[in-house]
Amino acid sequence: MSELLLICLASPLAAVTAIAFGAPARKSALIAALVSLIGTLVLAINFDPTASGYQFVTETEPLALDSFFNIQFAVGLDGINLPLVLLTSVVGLAAILAVPSRISSEENQAGEGGYFINLLLILFGAMGAFASLDLFYLYIFHEVALIPTFLLMGYWGNGDKRFSATQLALYLMTGSLILLGGIFAFYFSMPEGMQTMDLREMEAVMDGKAQSAVLPLLVVGFGILVSLFPFHSWAPSAYANSPAPVAMLHAGVLKKFGIYGLLRLAVPFLPEGMESWTNVFCVLLLMNVLYVGLVTIHQKKLDFLLGYSSVMHMGYLFLGLFSMKAIGLSGVILLMVGHGLSTALLFGLAGEIRDRAGTLEFSKLGGLATKAPLLSFLFIIGAMASIGLPGLANFSGEILIYFGAWEAGLYWVTAMSVLGIVISAVYMLRAVRSVFYGELSPESGRVNDLVQWKERIPYLILVVGLILVGIYPKLILKWSETLFGA
Repeated sequence: MSELLLICLASPLAAVTAIAFGAPARKSALIAALVSLIGTLVLAINFDPTASGYQFVTETEPLALDSFFNIQFAVGLDGINLPLVLLTSVVGLAAILAVPSRISSEENQAGEGGYFINLLLILFGAMGAFASLDLFYLYIFHEVALIPTFLLMGYWGNGDKRFSATQLALYLMTGSLILLGGIFAFYFSMPEGMQTMDLREMEAVMDGKAQSAVLPLLVVGFGILVSLFPFHSWAPSAYANSPAPVAMLHAGVLKKFGIYGLLRLAVPFLPEGMESWTNVFCVLLLMNVLYVGLVTIHQKKLDFLLGYSSVMHMGYLFLGLFSMKAIGLSGVILLMVGHGLSTALLFGLAGEIRDRAGTLEFSKLGGLATKAPLLSFLFIIGAMASIGLPGLANFSGEILIYFGAWEAGLYWVTAMSVLGIVISAVYMLRAVRSVFYGELSPESGRVNDLVQWKERIPYLILVVGLILVGIYPKLILKWSETLFGA
């Protein structure tokens, strides 16, 4: 089974090599995504939630860079990263299936290989970052995923794609540099003789003063990557101007890396630092929920509304993190999965509407439900999941986060963040009304429904995931029981 995890990780890279040597790009990418998904599902079925430590571990001999700094390639799964590796493989397959057919047309044949190579590298980097057990490789894999994101957005994007790609690069490079400083500060703050990059060997040994000094570097570094207020302005335009498959992968999967990193480092090893900075970061997360939520209400285009909505929901994840309670941390994992599925669904379907109607402006759309009922129905499911409708995955994660924050005594933060439910309902229902109901506009009249199964499958996969996790959240929560006791 250990080799199977390595195969899941290596299959996108193998497809990249095959495409570079002339293999059919779409077919190679699809095979790689299927191998990763099937392999991850087999690993999930065989995962033992009662066992402690990491499972399915594959590792190489440590590489000593000098007398005090060793790195080691090692991958493995536990109750924290298994749901995210599974999310990556599901959204990765959906994103590859959702690549428009025009990418493979005669006039774009030269660029088809480059498109799928970059998409596969995002998938490879995201999966490697979540599966890595060494901080060095965790960081490097994430950087691998960022470069193709920039290239795909800058070349194949929409609207003001060059500006958005440049802004994304500047913000995320800055965040990565701050994060790198935080990782080194974390490493050198460990007592001499106990310094390690291996997650399996780390112990909570820092004193409170060191924890309080290291934590803000990690939270700001990871926070820029997650679009924590006030470092969020890169995200809405980046997602709005990206090709739909890129937005699906980045907003649905890669954006979870920052929260995952804090779950790995800050929660278990810097608890006193978390406590000392709670009030400061609770104010920032409330700005994500309330300020960004109010900005979302005033958006006039569907893609920008979805971009700001994604930023807003990051506030809930930070609330669960700073609760430091088992139920809240379990909710963080569950909401990461739910948000990943729902936001990938919404960005993918928004891309379908843009390709058919030529616009995503609310003033130019309307009555789409009469012209494309299946597309409309699938989008509304994603919208209801984003709002937090019971029976869909996001609801379970959000309610557990609220319980955890209340149990932690964050009463005022919890009470104010609940207003976000009302705000998200307002902007999402407004979007549904503007796009799918009312009089049929000329632009909406050009939209054809998802008539072929190859058009439906990527979104049906995501909808099934939302419903399964929503009805039976234990499907995900059982993996983290030994870690959080929830």
